[in-house]
Amino acid sequence: MTQTPTAHTPAQGQARAHFTVPAKHPMVTVLGSGDSLLRVIEKAFPATDIHVRGNEISAVGDSHEVALIQRLFDEMMLVLRTGQPMTEDAVERSIAMLRASENGESGGTQETPSEVLTQNILSSRGRTIRPKTLNQKRYVDAIDKHTVVFGIGPAGTGKTYLAMAKAVQALQSKQVNRIILTRPAVEAGERLGFLPGTLYEKIDPYLRPLYDALHDMLDPDSIPRLMAAGTIEVAPLAYMRGRTLNDAFIILDEAQNTNPEQMKMFLTRLGFDSKIVITGDVTQIDLPGGTKSGLRQVREILDGVEDVHFSLLTSSDVVRHKLVGRIVDAYEQYDRRNGTDHGPHGPHGPHQGRASRGQ
Repeated sequence: MTQTPTAHTPAQGQARAHFTVPAKHPMVTVLGSGDSLLRVIEKAFPATDIHVRGNEISAVGDSHEVALIQRLFDEMMLVLRTGQPMTEDAVERSIAMLRASENGESGGTQETPSEVLTQNILSSRGRTIRPKTLNQKRYVDAIDKHTVVFGIGPAGTGKTYLAMAKAVQALQSKQVNRIILTRPAVEAGERLGFLPGTLYEKIDPYLRPLYDALHDMLDPDSIPRLMAAGTIEVAPLAYMRGRTLNDAFIILDEAQNTNPEQMKMFLTRLGFDSKIVITGDVTQIDLPGGTKSGLRQVREILDGVEDVHFSLLTSSDVVRHKLVGRIVDAYEQYDRRNGTDHGPHGPHGPHQGRASRGQ
């Protein structure tokens, strides 16, 4: 794929790029069913004329935009070569990553869209779990490199799901002997107290999201056997007190609902050959009024400590329905307008600046 000057005398700052799609890639894989992928690209570059004839694609417009489109098609080809299909969401995210890189918002590193979109974490039951954004890839990479990782971000950014996938991967590759999944059971007071059944049965609904993720990643028939053997443990945070957890991949979910004492208790459970991932959203705290969130405080305490990493995810990393990202943004804007910003960098949060949108 080479960029060439326009056949006619171009306007100043304009250029033409010409792309030939290899014959082994059907055009539908590049343009999408009913040209759905092409429409995403045209919407992202409204001032550029994009034309398709056979397996030839040309783009004429601002030289900077044309260069970005050329890079986009190059990246799409790299993804398609792996056998992974391109989707509308993947094209949108690729464009966002390329723009962020151009604007210097990628944190100084050179990860490309194809590197992000083709990094396999876990393959199970006919589907592969991968990061979908640059921040998600950096979060997954941090879990590989560090012993304690915090994944902080709004709902739908994949922070718990990706951590679970890394835990299952570590178990299957025998890096650890067991997985421990825990949540602070904030509602285990009066609300659950009136429900019938044992404590385990009462708390089970609160831990259900962790079970649901496990069912996506493991053969459902094997989960009861693994739990009975203690290879997988799902329990409220209170059950961690007094224990030392060796050879384990430990995930603390909904960590914004820990108080400072619980957070310290949990972190000091770390044993040999273990890894801890702590996830939470400091904008959704369910603690009683006046109780400080351990997740808010811990970043001030552990910032700069060796082998501890904080990964920040934002609304641009939301991988649920597109409307979820817009809802998260709308709430953030409302909080800022009304002086009630409870985000990780709001008046009650750490002093560091917000992560770039492109990260």
